[in-house]
Amino acid sequence: MVSQTKKHPWHMVDPSPWPISGTIAAFLLAVGGVLFMHEDIPWVLIAGFGLLLFTFFGWWRDVVREAEHDAAHTQSVQHGLRVGVVLFIASEVMFFFAFFWAYFNASIPALSFVASPQWPPAGIVPFNTWTIPFLNTLILLTSGATVTYAHHAVREGLRDKAIVGIGLTVLLGIIFLGFQAYEYGHAAFGFTDGIYSSTFYMATGFHGFHVFVGVCFLAVCFFRARAGHFTPRQHVGFEAAAWYWHFVDVVWLFLFTAVYWWGSFGL
Repeated sequence: MVSQTKKHPWHMVDPSPWPISGTIAAFLLAVGGVLFMHEDIPWVLIAGFGLLLFTFFGWWRDVVREAEHDAAHTQSVQHGLRVGVVLFIASEVMFFFAFFWAYFNASIPALSFVASPQWPPAGIVPFNTWTIPFLNTLILLTSGATVTYAHHAVREGLRDKAIVGIGLTVLLGIIFLGFQAYEYGHAAFGFTDGIYSSTFYMATGFHGFHVFVGVCFLAVCFFRARAGHFTPRQHVGFEAAAWYWHFVDVVWLFLFTAVYWWGSFGL
């Protein structure tokens, strides 16, 4: 009789519907985006978003189940997951590098023959660096401290302190997004008002989207922490969320320095 005992530390994933579901969702999003922008038909795009959210929920639910109930996340698997998170964050660094390159390419004559001779360009009134942008900087730096506090609490098995730390981080992230929405609503320039406006909204807007994703990520971790899913030896899900949040913090420091402060008084 052939033994069915598992003799290796790796996780052999069971057949799953989520890869094909995610592929269909991506196709619907691409086609739906074209139809919406050219024909003003939103339904395919909405269907794509709906299927994508359903795929996210189902796939991550299965991953949590594998970790909590199937004991599939051995130390070797956890190492692989951590490496995957590091590579994902590295790809995100390249993503934002492109936005910073576009910003500096448009603002520094030495980098481009098409750079604006005046930065910000004439007619653009930039934000006051030391009002909402500076306040949001303090909020994000504080959230970095609270998520670090939560991480240490998880590693020491202090569940209640971990819950408080994660909850505070989520709250600070929501406050940050609220201030950024208020800032956008009172901006003196629009997205199509030139290269400064376009690069400003692309860089800060995509960062805001990443903050939103991080808030959702940590909110899930908050409920998982309350359910007792995280232990000192097994908390890769929260560790990934904490690393992602620190990445968001660091990107904002570059945005605050280059876009808000340096870009507010001209070159």
